[in-house]
Amino acid sequence: MNTSQPVKTHMGLKASRRLGNTAIYVLLIAISVIWLIPFICIVLQSFRVESTSEVGYVIPKVWGWDNYTNLAKTDFFKWYLNTFIIALFTAVFQTVIVLCMSYTLSRFRFKMRKPLMKLMLVLGLFPGMLTMIILYRVLADLGLTQANAVPGLILVGVASSGMGYYVSKGFFDTISKSLDEAARVDGATRFRVLVSIILPLSKPIVIYTVLTAFMGPWGDFVFARYISMGTSKGYNVAVGMYNWLNKDQIGSRYTMFCAGGVLVALPVTILFLLLQRYYVEGVTGGAVKG
Repeated sequence: MNTSQPVKTHMGLKASRRLGNTAIYVLLIAISVIWLIPFICIVLQSFRVESTSEVGYVIPKVWGWDNYTNLAKTDFFKWYLNTFIIALFTAVFQTVIVLCMSYTLSRFRFKMRKPLMKLMLVLGLFPGMLTMIILYRVLADLGLTQANAVPGLILVGVASSGMGYYVSKGFFDTISKSLDEAARVDGATRFRVLVSIILPLSKPIVIYTVLTAFMGPWGDFVFARYISMGTSKGYNVAVGMYNWLNKDQIGSRYTMFCAGGVLVALPVTILFLLLQRYYVEGVTGGAVKG
């Protein structure tokens, strides 16, 4: 009996699989390098001190921390604090609302439940840009624009957060309802079930919700600029730094702009790298059921 043919076939399959994996890894490495090049250039430019304007080379001739120390002479850290406050409060309130809404839609059965879910899903398809004018009018009537843009942006970020229920609800659907029933038999309230049983089992989706809720306001520009409307006290960091790019300031603040960009990207990058595993688990777990 000839056994060499199956062995050769198996070796051929292994070689083919190895070759395919190598090609995929090479492609991914190339894409990563291309994706990282702009960020590396910004980091290098932030340490350039021989000139503050745009130049035709990437690696600085003279290195230093001047661009970072000069940020303290501007309103940068005020804008940075505004951005952090907006992102932090939005993340906290939005996470609470989304998780409560998701748990309710996952565990409770009530009249108009499915139409309500469909309505929120459809409304979420419309871009927020459509509501900018009316939102500004409402916030202006409440005195939450320009210098008071920070609480206004928090209010807008939190107001419609319940409509982002679908990923968290999908994750909660994967947790057995028998756990809820057993706790209810023992006398636990619905709130106790959510806090003591469901949330400890849902760490990936909780972290995913916190990260997405934090990163949205952290990188907001269009609506933040519209609400703050030329008042530096109400700027977030994206709006404030954008003003450095006009033709009057770009020549003297380009390298400082790069330094500010590094400081803005740093906390989100660190958070994402530390919590990446939970983030991926949250996305994949929430996509199992709808």
